[in-house]
Amino acid sequence: MADERIIAALDVRTLDEVKALVGQLGDSIIFYKVGMELFYAVGPQVITYLKSKNKRIFLDLKLHDIPNTVAEGLISLMKFGVDIFNVHASGGFTMLSQAAQRIKEAAHAAGVRPPKLIAITVLTSMNETDWRSLGMTMPIAEQVVNLAKLSQRAGLDGVVASPREAAMIRKACGRDFMIVTPGVRPRGTANNDQSRVAAPAEALRNGANQLVIGRPIYAAPNPKAAVDSILAEIAAV
Repeated sequence: MADERIIAALDVRTLDEVKALVGQLGDSIIFYKVGMELFYAVGPQVITYLKSKNKRIFLDLKLHDIPNTVAEGLISLMKFGVDIFNVHASGGFTMLSQAAQRIKEAAHAAGVRPPKLIAITVLTSMNETDWRSLGMTMPIAEQVVNLAKLSQRAGLDGVVASPREAAMIRKACGRDFMIVTPGVRPRGTANNDQSRVAAPAEALRNGANQLVIGRPIYAAPNPKAAVDSILAEIAAV
């Protein structure tokens, strides 16, 4: 059985690239992330394709708008039957709570299981210099924990945060709160545009439930070998 702790990011632009990668990875990956780059390029057909292959899907569109717009957007996206949606925690408590409540109501009315709803805390590309340029005075880690607690109070299932903050979130929000971590870089791979990173096993030991891994997989000379190496690293965690 595939390890659902690994979510492979499909940060590509064509359905042909998706099919090639999914074909190479086969049964080793069950969970895929579809982000803006891919969804805006090919639309819902990528969701249809992944579901035809019995894959699970994290639709990573990072909704952030006034409360009603976000809630209605999520309800519209529910028709695709994906497993995880996300919004920006910085949209505030009202936006978060309305999104969580209304997506559950819509799922109940449709007779389907509601997707997991998680909130972006602070993007993993953000470093302290960028953070201060926004006028922020508290450290990134402190704000990440604040946003995680806010999201939990609003009724969300979890958050997206860097692996460096996972342990603090786990301590603040308990073991049932979902933590999804991008910014995961296997040892020996480049950080690229990520600032707050950790290796896969370290991220899991810090409290992460699932790891979003993109370029170290899809840009590898042999993506299947890259996944096998990651799976071997986390097998004992």
